[in-house]
Amino acid sequence: MTPYTTLTPEEVQHFIDHGYVIVKDCFPKEAAREAVDFGWKRLALDRSDPAAWDKPMIHMPAYNQHKVREFSPKAWGAICDLVGGAENILAGEDYAWGDGFIVNFNNGADRPWEAPSPATKGWHVDGDWFYHFLDSGEQGLLLVVIWQDIGPHGGGTLIAPDSIRPVSELLLRHPEGLDPYNKEWGTIAAQCAEFIEVTGEAGDVAMLHPLMLHASSQNVSGIPRFMTNPFVQLKNPLILNRENPADYNPIERGILKALGVDSLDFQITTERRPFVPARVAEQAKMLEEQKKRLAENP
Repeated sequence: MTPYTTLTPEEVQHFIDHGYVIVKDCFPKEAAREAVDFGWKRLALDRSDPAAWDKPMIHMPAYNQHKVREFSPKAWGAICDLVGGAENILAGEDYAWGDGFIVNFNNGADRPWEAPSPATKGWHVDGDWFYHFLDSGEQGLLLVVIWQDIGPHGGGTLIAPDSIRPVSELLLRHPEGLDPYNKEWGTIAAQCAEFIEVTGEAGDVAMLHPLMLHASSQNVSGIPRFMTNPFVQLKNPLILNRENPADYNPIERGILKALGVDSLDFQITTERRPFVPARVAEQAKMLEEQKKRLAENP
């Protein structure tokens, strides 16, 4: 496998062992600030008037795209380190992030902060547009891109680092694949004991294993949280039985370590197929409304 270019061996090992690594200062804070300012303009909301925030959370469609190799060379290098090289990314060097912000205005602010636990609602594995297999490459890596500082209890994504084992075991038992809205995700949290609230500064990027359970959190800070949640799609499914163990990428190594095996001859029993979520039509409508409003009020 291509030698690591950006992450240290310790950071890569942390990803393998714990399913995530947080890469600091991936892009300029000024660029983040400009993107968030435009996000407010798209929303047509007064950021200084909490009474105008009529929804606790909004999933915005992407309006602009940033080619990651140019916008954030550090993030690009770290992504390539984790997926085994740029040649494995479906979009190649054209891979881009959009500004489809997930804005957490005040989700759960009507009650005191509750530490994450198995009882937290909404634990899931991302990827609502394809049927999931143990070796799925449609979402080879999941990212949390922080566009505005997120402090404690400020709406940071909740993750369960020790969830990769039970999620891998579940998918191993289902070679026919699971639809993205299956109810099994939520039950797996009961097998986990480690829960973390992702915090960070504008420009940081948390890189998560695709089989990491995560959930939305409360934002009781009074400061809206702007983040995006892009994924990295691979050209091919993961390979869990490589002839040379040195050729496994860190994502594959994380699955094998979680299952306690050196290799696995995993075979799916049905075809890989897409899943069309309701959000596609909803976000298309939202984007058209934003474009019309911005055209009328540039």
